[in-house]
Amino acid sequence: MKWSIVLLAILLLVSDLHAASYQYIRLGQLADVQTTPTAGTAMMGGGKDLDEALRWLCEKANGGDFLILRARGDDDYNLYVNGLCKANSVATLIVPSREAAQEPKVAEIIRQAEAVFIAGGDQSLYVRFWQRTPVQDAINANVAAGKPIGGTSAGLAILGEFAYGAMGDKPDDADLASQDVLPNPFHPRITLVRDFLKVPFLEGTITDSHFAKRDRMGRTLGFLARLMRDRWSQHPSEIAVDERSAVLVEKDGEASVVGPGLGAYFLRPSHAPELCEAGVELSFKDVRAYHSPRGSRFSLKTWSGNGGESYQISVEKGLLRSTKPGNAVY
Repeated sequence: MKWSIVLLAILLLVSDLHAASYQYIRLGQLADVQTTPTAGTAMMGGGKDLDEALRWLCEKANGGDFLILRARGDDDYNLYVNGLCKANSVATLIVPSREAAQEPKVAEIIRQAEAVFIAGGDQSLYVRFWQRTPVQDAINANVAAGKPIGGTSAGLAILGEFAYGAMGDKPDDADLASQDVLPNPFHPRITLVRDFLKVPFLEGTITDSHFAKRDRMGRTLGFLARLMRDRWSQHPSEIAVDERSAVLVEKDGEASVVGPGLGAYFLRPSHAPELCEAGVELSFKDVRAYHSPRGSRFSLKTWSGNGGESYQISVEKGLLRSTKPGNAVY
């Protein structure tokens, strides 16, 4: 069938405040198709996008409509993804406010997509604008129906049951550092959120991106300690993906790691933190870690890997310790 390329732009739908309500920019066929997609989750760690991971997500859509979801930005993904995919359409939907998230057409667009990819940016906007709105409901309905989902950077950060919301009062909250968290696991910028997306095998899990590149091991251990200390979960887990790496999870929970980055880190505490109090250095021992480099596999069902390395991470009075040679944490 000969492809015809149509650019459909629904732009600047004006709200009462004379600001853009939502933007929908579509490349490909005007009419939606219904295909039978295959469930799966693409967790991308940020940095330069990975053709392999996005192509995998496209293949899961089985020739259907591929949707990029954002709160800010433009349609620069459209041409890129369209060049990788055999899709009926590739479109970007920008939902920049809670008012926009209430628009009936927005939820309809999401539900008609065979695959949804949440772009990077600022995860606090995703939480502020989309949680407890029809956008959240539509994404979760797609996942429950067996449609694939993916996210990179901030888009990855909100895929787990738990997330760092980056919702503090500073504009750089997304870059909350390990040295901020380890001395005080109750630092006011630690804003954890829950019950946003419901993705299979990510129950009880917090997800993170740019992991080794931005030295986030310390802050991750602080997040896990807080989840246990605040009684959100007795047995939380972490999936942390480095830049230029991705974890591709099949519908049975079996995952492969791709990309030239340092890969992914799967963390699970063996017991509650020894000391997790406001204004006091964190102590949290014997957190089980598994590093999965490119080409390795990991089962989210059995929480075990093949082709990677197992070790333990501890925090003792705010200082990181590891069982790896040289006390390496990555």
